[in-house]
Amino acid sequence: MNYKFEPNEAFAKNLDSEDILSKFRNKFYIPEDTIYMDGNSLGLLSKDAEKNIARVTKEWKQNAIKGWMGGDKPWFYLPEEIGKKCARIIGADENEVILTGSTTVNIHSLISTFYNPSGRRTKILADELNFPSDIYALKGQILLKGFDPEKELILIKSENGRTLDENVIAASMTKDVALIFLPSVLYRSGQLLDMPYLINEAHKRGILIGFDCCHSAGVIPHEFSKWGLDFAVFCSYKYMNGGPGSPAFLYINKKHFDKKPILSGWFGCDKNKQFNMDIQFENQRSAGGWQISTQGLLSAAPVESALETILEAGMDNIREKSKKITDYLVYLVNVYLSKKPYHFKIGTPLDPEKRSGHIAIEHEKEAVRIGKSLLNNRVIPDFRPPNIIRMAPVPLYNTFHEVWEVVQTLKKIMDTKEYNNYSRDRGTVA
Repeated sequence: MNYKFEPNEAFAKNLDSEDILSKFRNKFYIPEDTIYMDGNSLGLLSKDAEKNIARVTKEWKQNAIKGWMGGDKPWFYLPEEIGKKCARIIGADENEVILTGSTTVNIHSLISTFYNPSGRRTKILADELNFPSDIYALKGQILLKGFDPEKELILIKSENGRTLDENVIAASMTKDVALIFLPSVLYRSGQLLDMPYLINEAHKRGILIGFDCCHSAGVIPHEFSKWGLDFAVFCSYKYMNGGPGSPAFLYINKKHFDKKPILSGWFGCDKNKQFNMDIQFENQRSAGGWQISTQGLLSAAPVESALETILEAGMDNIREKSKKITDYLVYLVNVYLSKKPYHFKIGTPLDPEKRSGHIAIEHEKEAVRIGKSLLNNRVIPDFRPPNIIRMAPVPLYNTFHEVWEVVQTLKKIMDTKEYNNYSRDRGTVA
């Protein structure tokens, strides 16, 4: 869709007056006198999530250990119940999703199951722009299978350091590849890969494929089961607003339920037999079989409420606003900041259909110091090396007028050279 915008403040306010998701902003705690543009790193606390934390705390206080099977929502089944809600968001069957662990732990768990090198098929295909933690995990799993990561991990190259070409990825699916693991969205640039195309290309060649969907789950509608995706992992603390360090999700297509979880643990047992205390592991025939440990209930509580908010808003509505508000940000940057003396560039694909929920605003020399200036002006973005200021106008709580204000703030910082007041050294947490 080609959106038609105007560069004035009144137009921004008019866009907000037409926004069908505007009512959801009041469900969240917005830091006072702050424009929060970092929801792609940590989503905001919702009032419903706060209430749910209080509910679980009260259950613990009043019921103690009886909470595992007592009450309206027995703790014992909560990861499965939250998984059912999440399944509606990512297009999966209810038993194909489970709330468990962390993203990297889940990568280790699923790669240990799905990476089975044999014969000439020994390599894992990934990409050089992926989040470092994913690469660390892949190398570790290759080592555990007795192979050399320097030889067996193929990293697809990027021609521009920002994006990947899906045709190049498909051409790299050679006969020596045993497994493919890619991000749904490149965390620096925000490029959204064509998942259905890549899944189809992998399966035509008899290769299993999985995705890290941390930067797409909750902001982009998916159809994991329809596409035939083999497996996926994703966190709950970005667009899903589950809280800092909240537990992650894993998805396993039901066609793989006959596989044995390699990193097995007690909470992956068949629920009806878990308390038999048998030393022979009999796993659930669902994604729940890949649970390793007991899920922390206090950290799971806000995730449940956050998912209910997403379902109430509707993924199609969320995606439509995300495309429009990010396109508006791109438009304003191009109008106000792309020419001399500002020299800002957009490092994200310009086609809204090919990007996720954040925009990479690049400045060759001063991105770090500009980012610090933004913080001083109560605008919260984040920085990614070497020169990227990421902005994520989140559909559930950000406004079009905030986007207009952010661009005006950037212009003011450059006009006054306020960035000269700061060091080029980035902070410990960027």
